[in-house]
Amino acid sequence: MVTVEKQQYMADLTVDLAPSNPRELVLRNPVIPASGCFGYGLEYSPMIDVQRLGAFVCKGITPKVRSGNPMPRITETPSGMLNAIGLQNPGIDGFIRKYPPTWEHWRVPAIVNISAESVEDYAMMARKLDDVAGIAGIEVNISCPNIEAGGFCFGWDARMSETVTQAVRKATTLPVIVKLSPGALDIMEIASAVEGAGADAVSLINTLVGMTIDPRTRRSKIANLTGGLSGPAVKPVAVRMVYQVASVVKIPVVGMGGISGVQDALEFFMAGASAVQVGTAVFSTPSMLTRLIDELGMWLDSNGCTSLNGIVGAANPAFGTRGESTF
Repeated sequence: MVTVEKQQYMADLTVDLAPSNPRELVLRNPVIPASGCFGYGLEYSPMIDVQRLGAFVCKGITPKVRSGNPMPRITETPSGMLNAIGLQNPGIDGFIRKYPPTWEHWRVPAIVNISAESVEDYAMMARKLDDVAGIAGIEVNISCPNIEAGGFCFGWDARMSETVTQAVRKATTLPVIVKLSPGALDIMEIASAVEGAGADAVSLINTLVGMTIDPRTRRSKIANLTGGLSGPAVKPVAVRMVYQVASVVKIPVVGMGGISGVQDALEFFMAGASAVQVGTAVFSTPSMLTRLIDELGMWLDSNGCTSLNGIVGAANPAFGTRGESTF
């Protein structure tokens, strides 16, 4: 495992993403690799000190084994990438047998991302994960089609989002983070609904649906036709939505979308995020994760902040005057 030098900053970077949950979800720092971009944590351990991270979110898990979509399923775009992996994973039972036993001995909290096409399956997976050692929390991906509603995405409708969250909340005592879809007509309404249904935190944004065509072949560059757009291109949209959601909920907000360095992360914190997830940038620069932790700590020190809380919501009037910084 790669090791790093002792931190050179004094600021307190700790954050609790489930302050109202008896089991809590306390992170040493707010930097989290996003689901789908960090495998199951094992893949990156030869490259960075995974134990330094605030937490990590594993690849999305579904009720049954999924082989994923046909190739090609990833392509670069200007300032980003499109992916249509198709949630390739070993299914909930295979996942539980293989990965949590390793995580049980790690210091870094492991958060399991779950996806399903029915409320019953979401609840079933949450129930199975509840007492599994090595799992610190659940991230509920509601950007999935509801087969009982003709394939309409759970995360686009407040009532369906609320129903999924309630079902998961009843099925587990683990901290529950609900991952919001940017395709929602009113993402603030969705956030308020899942907060009322018992979510401990929300994370956003999931990828935007996009498409790119190869003029030579006259076909989409993705076999699935469309894919999820991520990377720097989506950051302004993500910051805006984090700002909106943080204005209406009291639970912690985890921001993501195009973070490539400390300046990007600062935008999310000042919009109201308590933690950030990093996705696309991890593929090209895995070391950016630990560098981001250190650069954030040094930035807080140099700006007179003794803790991360000194800047959370600094640009969002809904937070009131709470900053410690001198700028």
